[in-house]
Amino acid sequence: MMKSLLIANRGEIACRVMRTAQAMGIRCVAVYSEADAKALHVRMADEAICIGPAPSSESYLKGDKIIAAAKETGAEAIHPGYGFLSENADFAQAVIDAGLIWVGPKPDSIRAMGLKDAAKKLMAEAGVPVTPGYMGDDQSADTLAKEAGAIGYPVLIKAVAGGGGKGMRKVDDPKDFANALESVKREATSSFGNDVVILEKWIESPRHIEVQLFGDSHGTVLHLFERDCSLQRRHQKVIEEAPAPGMSEETRAEVCAAAVRAGEAVNYEGAGTVEFIADASEGLRADRIWFMEMNTRLQVEHPVTEEITGVDLVEWQLRAASGEKVPMAQDELSIDGHAIEARLYAEDPATGFLPSTGKLDHFDLGDEGRIETGVEEGDVISPHYDPMIAKLVAWGEDRDEAIQGLADILDDLEVWPVRTNAAFLLRASTHPDFVDAKLDTSFIADHEDDLIPDEGPSDAHWQTAAMIAVAEPDPQPLAGFRMNAAPRTSVALAHKGETRTVDLADVEDTLAGAGFDDGERVVLFVGGEATEFSLSTRGGAAGAAGDGAIVAPMPGKVTSVDVSQGDKVAAGQRLLTLEAMKMEHGLTAPFDGVVSELNASEGAQVQVDALLAKVEKE
Repeated sequence: MMKSLLIANRGEIACRVMRTAQAMGIRCVAVYSEADAKALHVRMADEAICIGPAPSSESYLKGDKIIAAAKETGAEAIHPGYGFLSENADFAQAVIDAGLIWVGPKPDSIRAMGLKDAAKKLMAEAGVPVTPGYMGDDQSADTLAKEAGAIGYPVLIKAVAGGGGKGMRKVDDPKDFANALESVKREATSSFGNDVVILEKWIESPRHIEVQLFGDSHGTVLHLFERDCSLQRRHQKVIEEAPAPGMSEETRAEVCAAAVRAGEAVNYEGAGTVEFIADASEGLRADRIWFMEMNTRLQVEHPVTEEITGVDLVEWQLRAASGEKVPMAQDELSIDGHAIEARLYAEDPATGFLPSTGKLDHFDLGDEGRIETGVEEGDVISPHYDPMIAKLVAWGEDRDEAIQGLADILDDLEVWPVRTNAAFLLRASTHPDFVDAKLDTSFIADHEDDLIPDEGPSDAHWQTAAMIAVAEPDPQPLAGFRMNAAPRTSVALAHKGETRTVDLADVEDTLAGAGFDDGERVVLFVGGEATEFSLSTRGGAAGAAGDGAIVAPMPGKVTSVDVSQGDKVAAGQRLLTLEAMKMEHGLTAPFDGVVSELNASEGAQVQVDALLAKVEKE
């Protein structure tokens, strides 16, 4: 067994790997960018070394710096986590060539599965069913558009080197194909350095089913059953669970066997995931489940598999990399109960899921369930990296119990002033259709009005905020405040331009939750949502600017400008695209009008609140 390990990653996955490794007596080395100098994974490590400036292209994606750091600190092995260089075969080979242990599959296996077109061809040869589509070498826009028409709309454009929901677009109409293709190629070039794409037939009633694989250097490849990752937004997984609801033992056996064949075809070692797309219009049937891709690394959602199998996949990775056999045989593995995981992102659903950055002045994820995070109260959410700040995992004897456990975690969560998607996750995981397992990958889009209600705080919210304002400094549960808690008889509050004076004698109802008053504002935590009330009559911050000003919602890079000054535009029309936190965000016209001002240019770096354009009504 190795004695020392460098984790070539950051955030929650670096902390996750470190916890297991240190429990095994392995000395852990962290690497960090200048932006992460005070990060949790740095504080947890036995030793840490800076590898460059904040941009990942100058730090976490610099394989030579990471290998040099391993040599400098005496680390014997490198664990890549997920993302960054985890599926980079050249980096894996460089680690091995440097005389270090690579905690992952062999470089040849990564290469075989790294490009979606080549992987599909290989899987078809191995007897694994694949989705219909185009995987040709001709990448001209005309050819791709013609092939999309031959496949039949809707189609899915996917970057061959893509992953994590990036470099993917569904196209419903031929007229939208050219813009979608351009966006995918631009995002793929930025994220993966490869703009080659494939096309796939969009499956109706699709469910995302994936199988956890594990192999060793002694020829064993086995599975640890399946996960359902159908709840997605923009092809990014949001809620995952194991096992897949509605999966019969017969279908499970066939799908898992196909996944094992996929692993055996590339002599797979270590942890990996085979992803399938299922046409669930008639339930989960083996003859309607097709191979999509293989992720040659540990997955974000691996905890749900660990929860139902009792296996520590990171420990298995470290043992396999040290040359040991897989600790268990296939027939020794079984499913125990049900597990569900939600990804907590620093983003605001109310503003189109724009990322939220800044210091975590208040950060309390409770003590229920399994919490995987890379931050603590006082840490800063940086605009330079992925906005996921935690994974919230609940286990139950059955699916209903697991769902309730997750709801309890989300309901009690408190984060401020960084915005999160907690309330959105709570609504999704408790929605009647989700509870009844009526799932497919369009679930979030189909239920958007339920998941992101367009409504302000209720009367009970205002009344509860007023009670917080007159409560004792020591925070208490909000339900059951004494009506004579303070001599004040009314409280003036404001929220997003609306002001109210709450007469405490008229308060009839308060909400169960938590909150605080810092002298300038009351922040109320109810149902995973943080609602701010200003303690003044000046009014709260406005939402979208009503004067037509288009401002940068976060620091980022302008990747395209689609209009010119003087152009007439329609409400909802895209004006420009901003790339931030590894994703593209289209900024649109708030109403019909004319572009009266344009300050953005393609390639420009902009700061938060910078005025990029202005639209005036005609």
